[in-house]
Parts: sequence; C-alpha cells; structure tokens
Amino acid sequence: MIYMTLGDIVCDAADKMLRPPERLTVSQAAQKYRKLNNPGSYIGDWKNERVPYIVEVMDILGSREYRECIFVGPSQSAKSECILNWLAYTVVCDPADMLIVQMSLAQARDFSMRRVDRLHRDSKDVGAMLGPTSEDNVFDTRYRNGMMVSLSWPSVNELSSKPIGRVALTDYDRMSLNVGGEGTPFALASARTTTFGSFAMTFAESSPGHEVVDPKYLQQTPHEAPPCEGILSLYNGGDRRRWYWPCPHCHEYYEPAFKLLTWDARITNSTEAGESAKMACPHCGALTDAGLKRELNAAGRWVKDGQRITKAGNLRGDVPHNPRASFWLKGPAAAFASWSNLVSATIEAEKEWQQTGSQETLKTVVNTKHGEPYVPRGDDVQRLPEDLKTRSLTWEPQTVPEGVRFLVATTDVQKSNFETTVYGIGPGTGEPGEYTITVVDTFVIQKSERVDEDGDKLWVKPATYLEDWNLLETQIMDREYALADGSGFMGVKLTTCDSGGRDGVTGNAYNFWRALRKRGRDGRFLLTKGEGRPGAPRAVVDYPDTGQKGKYANARGEIPVLFLNTNVLKDYLNGILDSTRATWPDWLPDTFFTQLCSERRGPKGWEKISSKVRNEQLDLITYCLAACLHLGIERIDWKKPPAWAAEWSKNALVRKKEETPKTHEKPARISMAKFAQALA
Repeated sequence: MIYMTLGDIVCDAADKMLRPPERLTVSQAAQKYRKLNNPGSYIGDWKNERVPYIVEVMDILGSREYRECIFVGPSQSAKSECILNWLAYTVVCDPADMLIVQMSLAQARDFSMRRVDRLHRDSKDVGAMLGPTSEDNVFDTRYRNGMMVSLSWPSVNELSSKPIGRVALTDYDRMSLNVGGEGTPFALASARTTTFGSFAMTFAESSPGHEVVDPKYLQQTPHEAPPCEGILSLYNGGDRRRWYWPCPHCHEYYEPAFKLLTWDARITNSTEAGESAKMACPHCGALTDAGLKRELNAAGRWVKDGQRITKAGNLRGDVPHNPRASFWLKGPAAAFASWSNLVSATIEAEKEWQQTGSQETLKTVVNTKHGEPYVPRGDDVQRLPEDLKTRSLTWEPQTVPEGVRFLVATTDVQKSNFETTVYGIGPGTGEPGEYTITVVDTFVIQKSERVDEDGDKLWVKPATYLEDWNLLETQIMDREYALADGSGFMGVKLTTCDSGGRDGVTGNAYNFWRALRKRGRDGRFLLTKGEGRPGAPRAVVDYPDTGQKGKYANARGEIPVLFLNTNVLKDYLNGILDSTRATWPDWLPDTFFTQLCSERRGPKGWEKISSKVRNEQLDLITYCLAACLHLGIERIDWKKPPAWAAEWSKNALVRKKEETPKTHEKPARISMAKFAQALA
C-alpha cells in the first residue's frame, strides 16, 4: 500500500492497530474471512456446515474458559484447517503472537509455503494485513497490527525461552515424545503460554500413531481411550468428548466407528466390497447408507465423558470443568473420507498382513483412516508350550518328510557353541505365496577340531578362533538327510548364520565368508543381522561397510548380509505357529517348545517374557523366514518350481540312494599365527 499523506498513515494505523477486537468466534471468523482456492476440489467461502464437528473445536481455541485443546481424528477430517482458521481469526480479529509447530524443519517449511502463503493469497482480509512494514519469510511473519506468527519444529531451542500466548502442534503423534531430554512437545509448548493466564491456548491435533500399551486394559469410563503415548494420552487428560449422531431409524444417538460398519463379505473384490458398506446402529441394528453421512454429521453433537444425549439431541449430566478440552473423532464421520475407501483399504491391509506378516500397512490404515490406536496382532494371545507340543507329528528322526522340497539351516552363535535347526520347506495349499515349514533336525555344535594336551577336543569359541567356523561347512552345509521314502538323500539349499554377538564374532564371520568365496561356496551360505527399525524391509541383502581401513577392516562393502526386520517377521510367524503351515516331530525336547513361546508382542515390538528364558529357537525360525524370502519363496510357482525346489524325483539337491555322495574341497586348517602374519 502507498500512503499519499500523513493522514493516510495515521488512519491506517488506527484501523489496523487501535481498533478493538472484532467480537466473533473462531468459527464465525472462518466463515466470514476464510476463502479456499483448491482447483479440482473446492473454490469458494469456508463453510462450517461441511465439517460441523470442528466448529466446537475452533470455538474452544478462542475461549478464555480453556487453556488447552486436543483434537484426535483421522486423515481427511480437516484437523489442520482448525489451525489455519485460528490463524485467520488471530490475524484479523484478535491479534496475538502465535507459534505453529510441525514435525520437522522440512514440514515447517512446507506448511509455510503450501498452507500459510495460500491463506494470505486466497483470503484477502488476511493477506491485507501484510503491509509494507510487514516482515514475511519462510518461518516468521510479522503483520501490520504488530503480531507475529512463527513456524517451528520440536527442539529445545524452538520450544523454550520465548513466551507466546497461542501455540499449535500439528500431527503430534509423528513427533518425538522427548525433546532433547526436556519433556514432551506439548508440555514444553504449554509452558510457553503460562504468563498469558486465561488468554493462553495450546492446541494439538493428530491421528493416533502410538500402539496400545496394554491391550488387556479395562476401560473405566465410556469415553476413556486405551492407554497410549502421544495424542490419546493428552486426550485422556481432558474432558473426553466424542462425536455422536442420531440413527435415522430409532433416533437414538451413537458414536460412528469402524466396528459398526458392515459390508458384503461374499464379495472378493475389495473395491466392490467397500461399495456395499453400511453403518449398523448399535441400538436397533438398522443399516444406514453412506449417502446420509452429511445429514448425520449436521445433526451430530459432541458429548463429554459423563454426559448422555437424548433422542431430541439434548445433553444431560453435569461434569466437572476441565481446563483442557479434548475431542476424538472416528474415521466414518470424517467429512472427506468415504466408507467404501475405508473398508476397501482395511480389506487390502488385512490381506497383506495374512500374506506377508507385515502389520505396517494395517497399522497405518487403523491410525489414519479408522482414527483409532493400533493393537498389534498377537497381543491378545499368550501361546503355551504344551499347546504346540500336542500338535507334534510322528516320523523318523533326521529324515525329510513327504512334501518338503528343500532344506534351510539356520545357526545362532553362542559363547561356546553353534546352535542350529534345519527346516524343510514345501508348498502351501492356500493363497499364492504360502509355504509350509517343517522342523527336520536341531542340534548344537559344541566341540571344535582343536585339542588339548591330552588330545581331547576343546569347546568351540566362535569369537576367538576363526578355524572353529569351518564346522559350519563340514557339519551343516555338507549335511544330507534321508528322504522318508528311502529313495535318497537331500542336501541343504542355504545355511544362514547370525553375524552379531560378542566382540570378535562379526570379524570371524566375515572372514569365514571370505574363505567360502575362495572355494566358490559362498552362494550356499549367508550371514544375517537383525534390524528392529520400524518400516525396515522384511528381509533385504545389503553390503555393510565398517568404515575401517587397512588390515583390521571387518567389512569394506563386499560381504552380503541379510538384514531382517525381526518384529515384522515374528508378527508373521505368530500366525504361522497357530496354523497347519508349521509342523514338528514328536521327538523334539520340551525346551524347543518353551523357546518358541519365550516372547510376547509389546508396543515397541517382540520382547522376552523373562530375562531368564532362552529364545534361540524363536530366533532360528525367524531367520528361516528371512532366508525363504531371500530365496524368493513368495514368487515360486510350485507347478513349475526351480530345480532345487522340485519334487524329489527331479530335485537338483536330491541324491539317489545308489549315487556316490558329492565331495567338496575341505577347508584348510587355519593357523592363527600364519593368519596374523598375512595381515601384517
């Protein structure tokens, strides 16, 4: 704006800086001043009736009765629009400094350029507050009325020191819950508003992102959320409001949730099944079509924990005032999410879990589409060793039962032994990609080829003696097992071995692989390493580089290691162990079954039930799943399999009874003195 006279400057300053606040609620201000320009979606004035459930949330943000506000909801429910409308209200109607906290610096930059800049451009009354004296950059904007809005991210420096009366945290459950060891983002943000008294407001919104800590918890009140960290913990600390709408048939109010959706289970196509979705009233059982959702939302009401709502839509019951207003909206009520998409996405995620054992997609669907916290599958069952043992089958020890197409051996490195189990893998009878796992043998390699002064063999020391690793080749890789029909013998297709553990184990494991490569046998042996990082692939080969140089380097990017996401694989295994896809003989020791039941699924992954129990067999069968994935088990066409997975009469790894066993170059005895000289 260009000022022609001193009077123009004075008048403009008086209009923008001295005018008293306009007496509007945040929702009224949004309807009056907010404009949207989203080509292909919607262009026009903001309309509260499109998302009636956020009206009460927005008005809390401008209320002096509350100091904190929490909004839990699914994606496509206009959660972030609350923040933009609050910003528009603050700029135009009631100036005050404001801080908007995003997940990361990159997200803060994106929100500034994609959302705030467009707010200035499309909502003319808001943009008009950016005068010639304004300061506007990516992370900070100062308006003509003197207020400032800052875009930030969770860090100690960003969430401390400066007092700011209004703070908003978006997508809260994707933030770290401990900012620099100082506390949660919400606690730090709320502390910044303390000096503003009743004018203070801290707002957090998010879809749930943290798993339920205790799936067996007992709900104390109707609106209590399961015990979770993050946004739902904040919700539980408030007055716990839930969104209710009336049944068109019996007129009783209820909370729309995914568990009330029903669809035609006979339809195999997930998209078509989703299109049949209807909402079942928990009172009368009548079904409601998705086309009525907008009408139902228009009649919806927020109900606090401790209140009840009549058929006429009136609230009954007094509850103590809580300075934190908290709201939880479930997925079926989200204005811009369809029931058909909600159902079809859930069906597809369930299929993926059944086929791969990965719960990541299912967790995402439950969190962002259902708007609910995720309970890991398997948490509700504690498997007992005796239950597994009663399913044992009878066959001769150390023989390959009918149906097995190839053998996988997995080894766990212990202080003084190599613990090994050999599994037989065969075709499944269900969905594509299924396969069966049969325990063929389990044994421990304890004695080395080294001898003491009396000629007695010494115990294996994997972390100390490289030559002890040769036993993996002679006693596992070269081992053959008799076929159940007596026609021949089957060799081991792949042997895997854990490469972690005590100091010295990894280096010896890498050097053993190098020795195998020199003899051309590295294709039958693979080192493994667990990867607990969320979102990591189920099983993927990578080439670690220790960063060390010279003769002491353990790995320089030339050794393949199979990294496996143990949590995802154990989730998958959890389902297999309760099905006919896993079988074992009746001659196994009781410790085998005890170790398979040694862990439970917690909110952060699989963990031991007790530090005193051993879990080697659970780890070994998990390595087997990873080895099968590496071999492309899910892509095998069992009618036209590779030669090593063919029926016994055509199998490349089967030696007929009358044939002479194949011989391999025996590993040379390694002298540690000569080995040290070679490194020098």
